[in-house]
Parts: sequence; C-alpha cells; structure tokens
Amino acid sequence: MAVDGKHALITGSSRGIGRGIALKLAETGVKVAIHYYQNERAANDTLTQVRKRGSDGFVVQADVTRPEDITEMFRKVQGEFGKLDIFVSNARPDLPGFYRRPLDITLEQWHMALDSQARAFLLGAQESARIIPDGGRILAITYSPGGRTGSWQPWVAMGAAKAAMDSLVRYFAVALALRGITVNGISPGGIFGPPNVVEGGVLRVLPQEIQEAIRVWHEGGWTPMGRLGTPEDVGNAVMLLCMDEASFITGQILHVDGGASIMDTVLPLDIQRG
Repeated sequence: MAVDGKHALITGSSRGIGRGIALKLAETGVKVAIHYYQNERAANDTLTQVRKRGSDGFVVQADVTRPEDITEMFRKVQGEFGKLDIFVSNARPDLPGFYRRPLDITLEQWHMALDSQARAFLLGAQESARIIPDGGRILAITYSPGGRTGSWQPWVAMGAAKAAMDSLVRYFAVALALRGITVNGISPGGIFGPPNVVEGGVLRVLPQEIQEAIRVWHEGGWTPMGRLGTPEDVGNAVMLLCMDEASFITGQILHVDGGASIMDTVLPLDIQRG
C-alpha cells in the first residue's frame, strides 16, 4: 500500500504517542482523522501540525468507552473521507481512571481499562473492516509486558486490557487475512517526549522523581540502545507496517523499545554486558 493519498483514523491522536503517529503519517501524505476525548485544543493543534506537513484532516470527538460513540466516530470518518485505509487504536484514559493495585481496584476502574482498550479495539476493528478496502491496515498500540509480568502493580487493569488487545490482534489477523488487510500490534517501551511537554506515553504523567529514575535506569543499560523512546519512534513503526513491503506481516506484536524486552532481569546488568 503506497501511503500517499491514504486516509487514517488514529484514536487518542491529539497528543502523546497518537500525535507522533499522526504527524509521521502526515509527512508521507496521509490524511488524518484526529480523535480526541476532552482536549479539543490539543486536537486542533495536532491538525495544524498535520497541515504544516503538507497533508490535511479533521478532528473528531468520541468517548471510546461508549460503543455508540465509536459507531458515530466511524460514521463521521466515512462521511468526511469517503473511505478509510488505516485504523490505529491508541486512545487510553488518564491514570486516575484505572491506576490502582490489584487488591484495591474497583470494578469501575477495571471496566474503564477493559472498555477503553479491548472492547474499543474489538468494536473499532469491526467498524473499520466494513469500510477499509482490501489491503488496508489495522493496528493496536498495546503493552505486551502487561500480559506476562505482574510487578507493576497499579497497572493490573491496563495490563490485562492490553493483553486482551494482543490476543484480538491475532484473531482479527486471521479473520481479515484473505482480504489482504493486515492486523498488527505495536508494544512501545519507555516513551518520553520533549521535556516539560505531555508528549510521551504514560511515563510523562508520573511524578518527576519517578520519571528521572526511569530515565537513569534505561540510559544506564537496561535499554540496550541507551535511551528512552519518543512518539516519533512509534510513528516510524506504524509507518513501516503501513508500507506495501509489510503486506505479508500480520498478527504480530512489534516491540518498539530499543531492545528493552530482550534483556534478562535475572542476571545483573554488569554480567550481561560481559
């Protein structure tokens, strides 16, 4: 799929990782539907940046925890664009909505995580499959460590939700394979944006002292490439999976983490370095 002239919907693209994806696609001529939940100003700013890169699009509001909002969002996208070629499920609620330890989490917080991730991707993939032509792209922004670890205790609901997304990627990949529609997931590592700007992933909203500890940890060697990631890094990965050359890649989870996911946590770092 040559991306110039294509149309994309990216949920949660007013800022952070979603914004990085939107701007990268815009650089290659993709028109972008910029989704937001509450921050319309940030969405309009992203649209301005999209236009500065020579592309265009529009902003669309929706609460992705509400099935009727998802349906209406896709109706607006089809009405505005006439079609859709790329769907990226990225939106995530703010931390207070779900960030609680397993023994303390409420059912409301649990459902906030599951509904905004697994259910939203399920419905988004169904809706997009109805309007995406053969050869299109569906992607989910996941976090695979949440499905195999349990150490980040307040992440329990989101970890379970992202694990469900990983599974849905595989099921939809099989369901849509004969149409040439690829379905893949991207699992970012530690993602930071520019200092003093909420442009990264979840790390940017943690207390400053925790952010600094995370930075030192990764730059010290636990991320082999010696740095944290950026929204642009995730945007680059999305771009790669949207290219014609990626048409035989489906049902996969691509780790965009500078190698952090291949480190052995059992051995001290000095031993691993030899």
